[in-house]
Amino acid sequence: MTKDSSGILPSFITTAILFSSLLIYVSSTKLSATPPTVCIIGSGIGGSSVAHFLRKYSNSGLNDAQIGEIRIFERHGVVGGRMATITIGGETFEAGASILHPKNYHALDFSRLLNLTIKKPPSSTCGISLGIWNGQEFVFKTINSDSEHWIIQSLVSFANSMKMFFRYGLSLFSMNNFVKELLGNFLKYYKPFEFRPAFETVEEMLKWAELYNLTQRTLAEELVDSGVSERLIQELVTVITRVNYGQSVSISGLAGAVSLAGSGGGLWSIKEGNWQMAAGLINHSNVLLHLNEEINSLSHFGDFYELNSTKGESYTCHITVIATPLDELNINFRPGISIPKRTLQHTHTTFVRGLVNPNYFGLNRVSDVPELVGTTETLDVPFSSISVLKQHNKEDVTYKIFSREPMSEALLDHIFSVRNETIRIDWGAYPHYHAPEKFAPIILDHQNLYYLNAFESAASSMETSAVAAENIARLILLRLSRQGLSSAGDLKSSADDPSELHLDL
Repeated sequence: MTKDSSGILPSFITTAILFSSLLIYVSSTKLSATPPTVCIIGSGIGGSSVAHFLRKYSNSGLNDAQIGEIRIFERHGVVGGRMATITIGGETFEAGASILHPKNYHALDFSRLLNLTIKKPPSSTCGISLGIWNGQEFVFKTINSDSEHWIIQSLVSFANSMKMFFRYGLSLFSMNNFVKELLGNFLKYYKPFEFRPAFETVEEMLKWAELYNLTQRTLAEELVDSGVSERLIQELVTVITRVNYGQSVSISGLAGAVSLAGSGGGLWSIKEGNWQMAAGLINHSNVLLHLNEEINSLSHFGDFYELNSTKGESYTCHITVIATPLDELNINFRPGISIPKRTLQHTHTTFVRGLVNPNYFGLNRVSDVPELVGTTETLDVPFSSISVLKQHNKEDVTYKIFSREPMSEALLDHIFSVRNETIRIDWGAYPHYHAPEKFAPIILDHQNLYYLNAFESAASSMETSAVAAENIARLILLRLSRQGLSSAGDLKSSADDPSELHLDL
C-alpha cells in the first residue's frame, strides 16, 4: 500500500519558504551592518583630506559610525590636483598652490603626521625687493642691495619700511587690522567638536564664523570702511590680489582678505612640492586610488550611487564626495543637480630660465629690476606679476610670470633678453569672485552626494579646502549616525533643530 504524500508536500514547501526568508533576512542584516563605502572624485588637498578625516574620526572613538572602503578617482596620472611642481633647468619649483600661512593648522598637522620637511623662504633682513608697475613706470619701488652684511641689510630694510610708510601712511595699520580680524574669525574652525557643529550649508558655516558678510561686499568696499586709503587699495592691495587670485579689488571681501593674509610673514611650503601632502594623506588613509580615470556619469539608485568612468568601468558606493570644481567638468548626473553658475579664473603661469630685459622697464641694469614686479589694474600691463624664483648666477635666473592671457613669444622676447627654457601652464585656478556670492549646496541631492568645492566660492586656498573637507567628513559620520547605523557621539550639527533639518533620514 502506497503512503499518502498529500500532506508532506505542502509542509516541505512551507519549510523551504521559511528557510529562504531566513537566508534573505540574514543576508540583508549583514549588508546593513557592512560599513558604507565612499567614492571621492578628485585627489587634490580637498579629496585627500576628506579620506584622512573620515579614517581619523571614524576610528577615534568620537562616534560609532564607521567607514568601509574608500576609492579616489583622479583623471590625471598624478595626485595633487592644483598642487603641482615643474622642473626647469634640472630644478623643481611649485607650479600651482605655492604658499601656506603659519596659522594653517590642518596643513601643519598634515606635515607633522607625514614627516614632511617644511621649507621657508630664504631669510634676509632686507626681504625681497618690490616694484609696482603701471605699464609706464614704477609707482613704488623698494631699494635694492646686494650686500650680505647684516648692518647694510638692516639699514636697507629700515629705509624700505620708512619709504612704504611715507607713501601709504597709517592705512598700512588699518589693512593689517582688517586681516587680523579675518584670521581671528577663521580660527574658529579649529575649535573642539563640542563648540563647533558640522555644517550642512556654506551659508551656515560662514555665518557661524562671522565671515558671511565679507562674501556679500567687494574687498574694496570692506577696506574703505576699515579706513584703508584709495592709494593703498589701488596699488599694494591690487598687486596682492592680482598675484594671488589674478583678479582686481572688486573680488568679494572674504576672498580678498584671504589673499591679503597670504602676503604676510612666516609663509612656508613643503620641500620638493606641496602635492606630497595629498599623496601622503592618500597613502595614510587606506584608499583604493584610480589614476587616469575620469568619472563621466553618476547615478543614484536608492541606497547607492553608480559611477561610470571613461575607461568603461562601473563602481558602486553608498556615499560620493565631489572634491573638484564642477565648473569645467562634464559629469552626467542622474537625477540632475542644481548649482549656481560659476566661472573659473584661469591663470597662465609661465616659467622662464634666462635673463630679464631691464630696458622693458625703463632701467639700465638687470640688478635694478625688482625681484617681484607687481602690477596695477590697467590695460597697459599684459601680466599680473613677474618674480624671481632663483638666481643661479648673474646671467642665469629662473622667473615665474602670472598672466590672465597666454604670453606670446613676441611679448616674452620683449620682456626677456635671454630665454634658455620656457614652460607654460594654464590653470583653472580658482573661481572668478564677485559680490554678492552665491553658494552651491554642500549636500547636492539631500541624500549622500556631497560637494566639497561649494565652499570655494567663499575663498580658495589649500587650507580652506582642508577646512571644508574636515566639515564634510564630520557631516557624513553625523548623518550616518542619524540614519540609525550608530550613535552620534560628539559630532553635532548646525541643524540640530528639527524644524531646520532638510535630510532624508
